[in-house]
Amino acid sequence: QVQLVESGGGLVQTGGSLRVSCAASGITFTRNTLAWFRQALGKERELVASITSGGGAKYAGSVTGRFTISRDNAKNTAWLQMDNLKPEDTAVYYCGYCSGYRCNIGSDPPEYWGQGTQVTVSS
Repeated sequence: QVQLVESGGGLVQTGGSLRVSCAASGITFTRNTLAWFRQALGKERELVASITSGGGAKYAGSVTGRFTISRDNAKNTAWLQMDNLKPEDTAVYYCGYCSGYRCNIGSDPPEYWGQGTQVTVSS
């Protein structure tokens, strides 16, 4: 059983920065992916960024150049550094765990989810 605990959300002004963390426990697969998803009010959940245990990172086009995902395999922790935040980044951010290197909201959704952390960007 994998458990994911997010932290670090909050309120920030447009152009500001936040870093959210995802602490994972119970990981048993050496090849895995930790990913950040977000869900804005009234919208579907979407993939923001993912990073494999091998270090391969992917980003949604809307956050490329502004967000950076990283992880420490020894600590089983992933971070999402969010810079130059915009009001449209406002959402609940969820950490997801996928066994293997495929992880998305469609055909390969996470097997485990965190409880989510609210990020609010004021204009």
